[in-house]
Amino acid sequence: MERSTVGDYGANYGTVNPDYGSPAPAMAAAPAANMYGPSAPPPNMFDTVPGYEGTLAGGGGGYLPPPMPSVPMPAPEQPPSPDWHIPSISEDRAREAFAAYVSSKCCYSSAPVKDGVLTNMESFNTYRYRLETFTESRSTEWSQEPYAGQPVDAGLQPAPGPWQIAAQPPAFFQEQKQTIKVPFTSSVKNCHLCLGNGRSPCTNCAGAGNKVCWVCNGSGNRSGEDRCSHCNGRGRENCTSCSGSGSSQCTTCHGKRQLLVFINLIVKWSIEKDDFVAQDSSGLKVEKLQEVSGKELFKDSQYMVYPVRGFPDVSVAQASERLIREHQGKYAQTSRILQQRQTIELIPITKVNYRWKGKPNFYYVYGNEFKVNADDYPATCCCSVM
Repeated sequence: MERSTVGDYGANYGTVNPDYGSPAPAMAAAPAANMYGPSAPPPNMFDTVPGYEGTLAGGGGGYLPPPMPSVPMPAPEQPPSPDWHIPSISEDRAREAFAAYVSSKCCYSSAPVKDGVLTNMESFNTYRYRLETFTESRSTEWSQEPYAGQPVDAGLQPAPGPWQIAAQPPAFFQEQKQTIKVPFTSSVKNCHLCLGNGRSPCTNCAGAGNKVCWVCNGSGNRSGEDRCSHCNGRGRENCTSCSGSGSSQCTTCHGKRQLLVFINLIVKWSIEKDDFVAQDSSGLKVEKLQEVSGKELFKDSQYMVYPVRGFPDVSVAQASERLIREHQGKYAQTSRILQQRQTIELIPITKVNYRWKGKPNFYYVYGNEFKVNADDYPATCCCSVM
């Protein structure tokens, strides 16, 4: 679980999800298996397993809805309203950022930095709200591998349900995928590709064991009456792919003639994420904000989070309420919600107005990195790179 910590501009809150870490009774997880062969087996090859009727070969049956919680889930805990203190930069910091920006430009004169008179600074704070929902989803698929004496357990006892099988979850908000062989679903079948022969017709010679001689094109002669020395006048040559046998080892059963077929359970832990960026009225191009990071003002992590209350920008609070409602309605249908996390990030933008040679000018300082944008810098010269 995430521990409660206190930051500079807000607090982190955490509540344990009672289902996390103990999703099922202690059912031993069998090792994952690989799928062999390019050809899909026929549907009648697989047994009917109660609880797995919709399972398809190779997957594609969709995610399985989780069962209702066995214990009541904790209600979202509303965190106390933080002090939404919005930081601003000083004049000295703005000048330093401006000076560093100009010095990085080979064609910019430093005169506006040295002689410019700062008139005023305007703060335009852009907020990025992010909601993350950490989910566990489960799906099943029929799988197969060459049979070489592995245990066969189908019918010994009922197979556990997809959500009764124990899986080792990762830490919160770490994506992972795990494949588990479902106990009591393994049975032995004849290979559907070679029909239990262990060998398949050679695809290079269509099972003939030989091909038309490439030197004489099947005539047996090279020129005139001279016999073709490559095929000794036969007009055909042995297939090099199958050494003349006309068949090759079956690529599905690897010559074993039989397959072990079983159900695989695919457990997937995912982060479902949505962002909302409050509208910015500073005039700075929006794409510039992708270059910088912001200051985390608020972080709340619980099994289910509560919508943000009392934030200065009402659009952020509205986005929080909307996205939380959408996530809980959307992802609870096909997966188990294990934890939610919401953050509010401030991307500081300061418009610095100054005068140089009696004319007004401005530049922007933005992001934690104090990047500067001054598209209309008043003292540039033309230079070329040879």
